[in-house]
Amino acid sequence: MASVSIEDTAAKAAAGKGKPRRLAPNYWPFVIPALIVIAAVIVFPWVFTLWMSVNKWTLGQSQSFVGLDNYVRLATDMRFWESLWHTVLYTVLSVVGPLIFGTLAALIFDANFPLRGFLRGIFVMPMMATPVAVALVWTMMFHPQLGVLNYLLSLVGIGPQEWIYNQASVIPSLVLVEVWQWTPLVMLIVLGGLASVPREPYESAEIDGANAWQKFRYLTLPMISPFLMIAVIIRGIDAIKSFDIIYAMTQGGPGTASETINIYLYNTAFSYYDIGYGSAMAVVFFILIVALSFMLLMMRQRTKWTDAEGH
Repeated sequence: MASVSIEDTAAKAAAGKGKPRRLAPNYWPFVIPALIVIAAVIVFPWVFTLWMSVNKWTLGQSQSFVGLDNYVRLATDMRFWESLWHTVLYTVLSVVGPLIFGTLAALIFDANFPLRGFLRGIFVMPMMATPVAVALVWTMMFHPQLGVLNYLLSLVGIGPQEWIYNQASVIPSLVLVEVWQWTPLVMLIVLGGLASVPREPYESAEIDGANAWQKFRYLTLPMISPFLMIAVIIRGIDAIKSFDIIYAMTQGGPGTASETINIYLYNTAFSYYDIGYGSAMAVVFFILIVALSFMLLMMRQRTKWTDAEGH
């Protein structure tokens, strides 16, 4: 038996020598081009921005290393803190407005009524327009003498408003444009949540005599809260870095009443040609966006699906 096993082993070894050896797959030839693109498009610009932020560099002049002086200057720049406040206010209003009206629209379009699909299509059309085109149209509508909004207000006995031409009303007016354009996005997100909500709890609530508000408060709202959180994340990240609508409509004016960090950063780097200081502002702004994104994602992780019994 031992001789047979030895012969079999030798035969298998001889047979194995004739077979080609299989090598482990190598994926690096496919990964390296992607890494090169990422390094060129993302990593290098940020490394270069960090380098510029520690230099005093006015366009057309030689740069000089100043360390953290640009960041110290930010701490004492009241215009920067004013633009930060405008950014926070604009972001909060641009999230809360579409969230409220988008949820209301989703509840309306979730019901069955004639031409529901057609009206849904009409409702989402503002979301498909480019922001600059939207800004130009609304700028004409906001005109104090020629704008259609003041004409409509005059029909109900309200005097003309200055809209984006007044420091007190410019940010609410810009938020109105954001609400008009991005409420459909929130509606679509919430509609997806409503489509996945089970109907049995509503039938039980109707038997118990619950009214419409009670069903929304204790059934609908807890069950669609994860979808609302997704809408908050998307709108929050988008609103805090908004530039095109604000710049096309006001360029940060009147004065600096609507100057967000994005607008101030742009003016500093490309109007005043202070590249070093603008780069430091960009780094701080990037840190703020990362912090906001992290906070929203943490809130999203804590927002879990809740059934009618609170489980």
